[in-house]
Amino acid sequence: MLTHRNAAPTNPSRVLILGARGFLASHLHRTLEAAGVNHRMLGSAELDLTQPEVAGGKLAAIIEPQDTIVMMSALTPDKGRDYHVFIRNVLMVDSVCRALETARCGHFVYLSSDAVYDADKTPLDEDSTREPVDLYALTHTAREMMLASVLAKNDIPLCVLRPSNIYGPGDTHNNYGPNRFVRTALDEGRIVLFGKGEERRSHLYVGDAMALVRGVILRRSAGTLNLAFSPALSFLNVAEVVQRNCPRAVRLEFAPRTIQPVHRPYKPTQVFRFLYNLGRRIGPIVHRPYAVSAIFEAFPDFRYTPLETGIAAQLAALQPAKAEAKP
Repeated sequence: MLTHRNAAPTNPSRVLILGARGFLASHLHRTLEAAGVNHRMLGSAELDLTQPEVAGGKLAAIIEPQDTIVMMSALTPDKGRDYHVFIRNVLMVDSVCRALETARCGHFVYLSSDAVYDADKTPLDEDSTREPVDLYALTHTAREMMLASVLAKNDIPLCVLRPSNIYGPGDTHNNYGPNRFVRTALDEGRIVLFGKGEERRSHLYVGDAMALVRGVILRRSAGTLNLAFSPALSFLNVAEVVQRNCPRAVRLEFAPRTIQPVHRPYKPTQVFRFLYNLGRRIGPIVHRPYAVSAIFEAFPDFRYTPLETGIAAQLAALQPAKAEAKP
């Protein structure tokens, strides 16, 4: 849940965005620019946060007392899920914590991940417990706790945002869902779904995510908020929307579900279900719905972009790029 330090939306004197080259950072840049919010992008070329002995002091010299800092710097799962990536991600926050021990800012917003939650306990909301089951989930859990510890000492409001699956123009991660479906539909005229595509997920348009980030910046919000879409939609629903809106014919293909490795102890009933599914040569079906009342309590005027509209925008953005790439 969020509490607003500003009674009405108010532009901060400056926003520092850590992580200049990322998908979400590029959209936040455009969002703040369109709103006339003064901001500065800090990327690894200027400030390598994985070198805390150097970066901590450099960042401290940049921070001003009234700044809002938005941390988007992170190595995403496509860069790896091993302990090397985990350490580098933790070092980034080590740099920020060192800076904040000597330099005060006015507000801190951290883009975390919904991976910190246990997917078995749904629907998810802001009161769901953090139960990391792999190193990526542990990364964001550790980073949240490190930042909370340092910021609490100086009474600096911290807003932790936990995004679910975000899709939209410019995403390069090619993760399973809208982003991959749009690319393969345009490139190959097909979309491959695992099983029957029945798993339900939150698919949030990037413009909606950035509207919420801008909202917490302007209201100087503190607390935790999930950036999620409700109701959860199946991957088959998403594929059918892409199929309807794609300028070329698209066929849907269905592949056997793959077995995911078990990273944690399971209850007896879960063991039975897993073995039963193994016998059927498919993996367990996991739905991930959200309760999103906290979004509308914090921002009553917020409205979701319909999936059809978001997919159409992503298709439109990719088509010119693909046309230009042809010899």
